[in-house]
Amino acid sequence: MSVETIQALQEDHFGRWKNREAIAENMIPTIGKLYREKNVIVAVFGRSLVNRSVIQILKHHRRVRMIAGDLSVVDTWPLLQALTELNVSNVLVDLGKLAIEAKETGADAVELLKKTLAPAVGKKLDRKPTDVVLFGFGRIGRMLARLIIEDAGGGDGLRLRAIVVRKTQDGDLQKRASLLRRDSVHGPFEGTIAVDEENEAIIANGNFIKVIYAAKPEDVDYSAYGIKDAILIDNTGKLKDEEGLGRHLSSKGIARVLLTAPAKGNIKNVVYGVNSKDITSDDKILSAASCTTNAITPTLKVLDEKFGIVSGHVETVHSFTNDQNLIDNYHKADRRGRSAVLNMVITETGAAKAVAKALPQLQGKLTGNSIRVPTPNVSMAILNLALTREVTRDEINEYMRDVAIHSDLQGQIDYTNSTEVVSTDFIGSRSAGVFDAQATIVNGNHVTLYVWYDNEMGYSCQVVRIVEQIAGLHLPHYPV
Repeated sequence: MSVETIQALQEDHFGRWKNREAIAENMIPTIGKLYREKNVIVAVFGRSLVNRSVIQILKHHRRVRMIAGDLSVVDTWPLLQALTELNVSNVLVDLGKLAIEAKETGADAVELLKKTLAPAVGKKLDRKPTDVVLFGFGRIGRMLARLIIEDAGGGDGLRLRAIVVRKTQDGDLQKRASLLRRDSVHGPFEGTIAVDEENEAIIANGNFIKVIYAAKPEDVDYSAYGIKDAILIDNTGKLKDEEGLGRHLSSKGIARVLLTAPAKGNIKNVVYGVNSKDITSDDKILSAASCTTNAITPTLKVLDEKFGIVSGHVETVHSFTNDQNLIDNYHKADRRGRSAVLNMVITETGAAKAVAKALPQLQGKLTGNSIRVPTPNVSMAILNLALTREVTRDEINEYMRDVAIHSDLQGQIDYTNSTEVVSTDFIGSRSAGVFDAQATIVNGNHVTLYVWYDNEMGYSCQVVRIVEQIAGLHLPHYPV
């Protein structure tokens, strides 16, 4: 290869990069205006472009090549411009899917956009802001706060109005704000945070969040803070049955309660996308199950529907949690007293049994166990399944790829075909689980499948999806 050829390639590649960079820069204000003024969310294969940087927008486009083909901002920019001229609001529009469909079918992309959005033109959803209260402010509580604040939009969606915690010491408010501002795993908060000491509040991206100090649920009168008909998310894990969680409902201003842990008794354990349609207006107390149950249930559902599951074992390789000890010390549970940062720790998990609460047809078919490992976040579920018929590796992988792109569980099941991914690559993943196609093993009707999941962020996204459904705030998706 000549020097001239190399120099030409250098100029060509860098020139095309600068062009894409300039297009992404132009996209940002348009995406923001659509979101703030019309509550239109622009996405690329399920990944929102709202509040994303130039590089993030380019990377979201580049990722598509692994699952659906080459996609560039050059393809989606004309669609975004055309979208601004349509009279639509309160919708999610996946420009990436439309652009790929146009490429595959030879259709005019802008005309395809107009045809796809025709049912939404001129229609307005009756959206009302819904108050949200976080009871507890630990790992999941702070992830939920970030997500709700990020999606505040024009103010007609979920509004984080208060967090409830026990007061620890002087300076408590500053420490709570600092933990929201900085996170060792998920990085800094995207935005600005201030503390209002006089009114005991945190102001995050303009959201006034009252910090209420209380020891018991019934001690708080939320109406005294202007909070009404709120959805309270209990992420303390202390109260798990109807009697305990029902104490929240005795407080003025609270209409419904959602637990971020598996519930006991007859409370519905909901995995969004799987059995969330079973939620009724009479369900005042709900559970969002566990992070592992959310990670594996969508995949198990689609596999059972397609191939039939006879039996199976679920082994979770789970990051350590705050429940474990940093160094060896007393713990009421077996093995969990040993140092979390130095050991792999075998422990039990109820996730396999909990699957049956969302998928009754799998009752008694699954066993499960867990190994806690010395990583702070991102876990993996290994599904060893016996199916009703023999399958091939390509058949399983292609089916899961199609599900991740086109099914109504595309928000829950993500897909990777990379030979190089490791756990840290999934920090920040907003899917319930990510199917790893390269790890699939098939032997007749026996399959071993690997599902990664961010047990903090991915789970928190599932929780928010339930809250949005309860509040009636889900946006129609186009294309469906």
